Amino acid sequence: RVLLLVTLVGRGVSRPPPRLPLAFTGLAAAPLASKPLLNAAAHRAGMGAGRNHPLLATRGGEPVLRVRGGMGASMSTDAGAAKAADVYWQGGETLPISRQLHADNRHRLVKNMGVEEGLVLVQGGTHNHRADTDHEILFRQESNFHYLFGVPMEDCYGAIDVKTGESTLFVPHLPDSYRVWFGSIPSKEELRSKYAVDRVMYTEELAGFVKSFDPKVLYVYGGVNSDSGLSGTGATFEGISAYRVDTGLLRAALEETRVVKSPQEIEILRFANKVSSAAHKEVMRQCKPGMMEYQLEAIFCHHVYMHGGMRLLAYSAICGSGPNSAVLHYGHGGAPNDRQMGEGDLVLNDMGGEYYCYASDITCTYPVNGKFSETQSAVYEAVLEAKDSVNSLVKPGVSWVEMHETAERIIAKHLIGMKLLKGELSDVVASGLPAVFMPHGLGHNLGLETHDVGGYPKGSIRAERPGLRSLRNVRVLKEGMVLTNEPGCYFIESEIERALADDRMAQHMDAEKLLELARGGFGGVRLEDNLVVTGKGCEVLTDVPRTIKELEDIVGSAHR
Repeated sequence: RVLLLVTLVGRGVSRPPPRLPLAFTGLAAAPLASKPLLNAAAHRAGMGAGRNHPLLATRGGEPVLRVRGGMGASMSTDAGAAKAADVYWQGGETLPISRQLHADNRHRLVKNMGVEEGLVLVQGGTHNHRADTDHEILFRQESNFHYLFGVPMEDCYGAIDVKTGESTLFVPHLPDSYRVWFGSIPSKEELRSKYAVDRVMYTEELAGFVKSFDPKVLYVYGGVNSDSGLSGTGATFEGISAYRVDTGLLRAALEETRVVKSPQEIEILRFANKVSSAAHKEVMRQCKPGMMEYQLEAIFCHHVYMHGGMRLLAYSAICGSGPNSAVLHYGHGGAPNDRQMGEGDLVLNDMGGEYYCYASDITCTYPVNGKFSETQSAVYEAVLEAKDSVNSLVKPGVSWVEMHETAERIIAKHLIGMKLLKGELSDVVASGLPAVFMPHGLGHNLGLETHDVGGYPKGSIRAERPGLRSLRNVRVLKEGMVLTNEPGCYFIESEIERALADDRMAQHMDAEKLLELARGGFGGVRLEDNLVVTGKGCEVLTDVPRTIKELEDIVGSAHR
């Protein structure tokens, strides 16, 4: 027989809320740890020694296990919704998630692997701390592990027999002291039922399980993420060197499986968009000159958590006003949305909530005071036409590279109309100028990651041309794909100066006007929708005001 082993690395650890009885929890169950660490933690918790062990913290003078899980528990006891929510539900009007989602995902993976035998073993994320302190970073499960098993806790493994489809979940054997500090420990049967797996075992039994399975090939997750350029880390356990290990097939199969979303996945993405779109509208209503950028972020975060149970955003919020609206990934730790917004500024808000690890990614741009200037209006209309045109063209069989080029041409056409560029459109495009004003790709796959996997299938080559080399998806579109459409037009001084130094581009540029916009803090405009490719076109999941009239009606309306 053949064994498939996957390891997936998480991002940290969270402090769980008070636990409810299992029947009413949204993400109940015990967190998990590897055998050596767990044994040490259990021993020290019992003996009162080793208080500096990485899995232990001190609470009230007593050492406690630091392994934690869960992303929140539902506080509602509505029987119908609780029953429908098998795996996850955040109460109220939030979306219940069925355990069948992950069973279906496992089935799709096995089918796409194209091998007769095998066992998939996925290792989930591990806990993490801030530097050398006992402060745990909020845990979010590694996406591939979540996709296949849906278990929200740290340090699990999961196995799938490719031949039979049988699945096994491995959890650490937690000590009794866990109950005092973190709550109940679900039984194996409770875990088996909740996560729709065939059996549950302890991680200390993993090596024996693999030995008894006697695989001819062990498939583990390896290779390089074509989007990030970072390498995956394969699962490991004591004795793995005795087996033949394949590190390539699993990544390829997972990426191909995740690229096309199931109906239930699309429903989750639709819900994440619904709540995030409403949050963007609330930000628009509250926006006014004099506010700090981070206050817009705060309004958004409050709304998606209060009304959608979304504790996490899908990525760091980008709330760039004035010149910051031309900084593509503004909002990071070194530029934390900390500028005061002024009269006449544009503000670019790129924010999306995450529900059950599924992302939304929405961008809106508008004047802080709710009134477009002539130049702001002209640039905005250029980007809006590019976005709407792509939306109208998306359907199965369309090349995403061609959609990127379509957006570039439309924006360049408008810049010529504004007298910022000059010459024939074909000559302007051939010179490479469009990438000066839209230096990023048109959009990317969307799912369990904001920049989701699978944009560059095996054999794809990344283009060298500016603009296209930043494109995160070069596929021909298929029904069921979910992706972002996010054209933009920015006036970035360094990019304009670079272009002016190139005679091929400089001959088509009005240097004085372009530098005036860049140095005057105009910034840029980006508009971003989330799309599902349907049988004959696309469904736009995003629902926010887009026309200039709609925006002028809503921006700042809470203060009128």
